[in-house]
Amino acid sequence: MAVFGAGRSGIAACKLALREGAKVSIWDERGEEAFVNVPEGVEIHPALSESAASNFSADLIVISPGIDTYSVMIQAFAAEAPIIGETELASKFYSGDIIGITGTNGKTTTTELVSRILKHAGLGGTPCGNYGAPLSEVVLGSEIPAAVALELSSFQLETIDQLRPVVAVWLNFAPDHMDRYPSVDDYKKAKLRIFKNQTSRETVVSRFGEDLGALASRVVSFTTDPQEVDSADFFSDGKTITFEGQVILNLENETSLRGLHNAENAMAAIAACKAYGLDSIAFSAAIAGYTPPPHRCELIRTLDGVEYLNDSKATNLHALESALRSQTRPVILIAGGKEKGLDYTPLLPLLKKHSLESVTFGQIAKPLADCFGAAHPSTSFETIEEAVSYARSIAPRGSTVILSPGTSSFDQFSGYEQRGDTFRNIVNQLS
Repeated sequence: MAVFGAGRSGIAACKLALREGAKVSIWDERGEEAFVNVPEGVEIHPALSESAASNFSADLIVISPGIDTYSVMIQAFAAEAPIIGETELASKFYSGDIIGITGTNGKTTTTELVSRILKHAGLGGTPCGNYGAPLSEVVLGSEIPAAVALELSSFQLETIDQLRPVVAVWLNFAPDHMDRYPSVDDYKKAKLRIFKNQTSRETVVSRFGEDLGALASRVVSFTTDPQEVDSADFFSDGKTITFEGQVILNLENETSLRGLHNAENAMAAIAACKAYGLDSIAFSAAIAGYTPPPHRCELIRTLDGVEYLNDSKATNLHALESALRSQTRPVILIAGGKEKGLDYTPLLPLLKKHSLESVTFGQIAKPLADCFGAAHPSTSFETIEEAVSYARSIAPRGSTVILSPGTSSFDQFSGYEQRGDTFRNIVNQLS
């Protein structure tokens, strides 16, 4: 067996293959330094290239997700041996149940929530795949979980063969990774492979209205659209989650999850675990202690009836747009940072609908305030400290102050993490 890629998943695949008695080689184009963690007994090839395919011999190729299966080089090797991914390899030796999660956005949060619910139910629930540990590492562990929350990227789904989740979660779809896929349709086809091996015994959890084609499994749906409340199984207005009309979780009082996008993630996780057969009583207890990943609509605190959210990872227009759409309270938006030459005018209708006022800072502060001023009052400052202080002074009770910059941070910070940490510190010092 040949493993392509000497990263964490490639090394895990080597160890699993060795355990199962295979003769293993590993290939990587990064040179000798890539192989420092390769286990003893694995043959090393530091020159992965198209020309090497002519003298290549193996019964199976296991490819790491970071290697482009559409490339000319990989297609040359594909003519010599079948190709699967590390996740597919590991699934062949995992006897537990898989709850698979895919989507363009929200995969990691949903995977973490599913994992928490499974752990609360005593099933292990290790988060793995595209997030957490490679599935091969889980299979190699001393204690094998009864079920796993498996995040699946399009790259991993390209190379599955027999992998079959007992529950497959489809969160959403939007164009992405166009540097790898020939077309948006090719990207979507890769994602849809999560349903490839499901039968009528398995379940699909999906946002209501998603076009998934013909499915063999039963479908459980969720929505945040009030017009779909009578059609979907789960509904959330961003404050509570209901199932068949009954409130099963109060997001505002029982969790740190804020925004419609996080409500969708929570609904998907609950729907998946309910479809798996878990009792609803476990959901609120498992989710109550969950804190979303930092810098992604992270609730910092509530002060004088005003929520403060850190969405510093919003470094582009699409992320800022998603943050605005997801809010259920009136918004005071703090935005700004490095000048990247972006056109922010497409945001104006959203600002009019969701935001009371904008506060801008950084290199782009003045032109951004001028742009946003066409939608509502907008004031510019040089620093984030000044922006937060002003936002505090104008935010009415019941509103949300959200840092969602819409651009990168490199004018004043080392990265979005430092920018978000600075915002968090400032907000926690407010009195």
